[in-house]
Amino acid sequence: MTQINMVHVVAMAAVFAGSCLVSVAAQSQQPGVTRIPLQQNDLSIPGREVVQVRVELAPGVSFPAHSHPGEEIVYVIEGVFEYSLEGRPPVALKASEVLFIPAGTVHRVTNIGSGIAASRRACSRFSSSTPPTSR
Repeated sequence: MTQINMVHVVAMAAVFAGSCLVSVAAQSQQPGVTRIPLQQNDLSIPGREVVQVRVELAPGVSFPAHSHPGEEIVYVIEGVFEYSLEGRPPVALKASEVLFIPAGTVHRVTNIGSGIAASRRACSRFSSSTPPTSR
């Protein structure tokens, strides 16, 4: 790879990483949404990591439609969430129920209960410390 191409790749990666951080920061500042980071670790798959957070939504609060480049696994701790995944009917989840969201699937979530709804979410993504490998 030439030095000019490498500079373009690094610049594009920086723009992408910056846009992800801005998006996460904007989402975490949404009124009625609390995000508590729990862990972030590299996976055994080179270039991938897992991020786990606790997310709490106040009654009636919705998290807007979005997607992730990796899979997301949701475990509901308390309350009742309604998840709408692109191409599927909405599903209500209560404490101790789980949901798998495939990579790239557009989804949105709303707290449809009368109290705080909390979940733990684990999402895989490309590692910020290890660049993805091409195939």
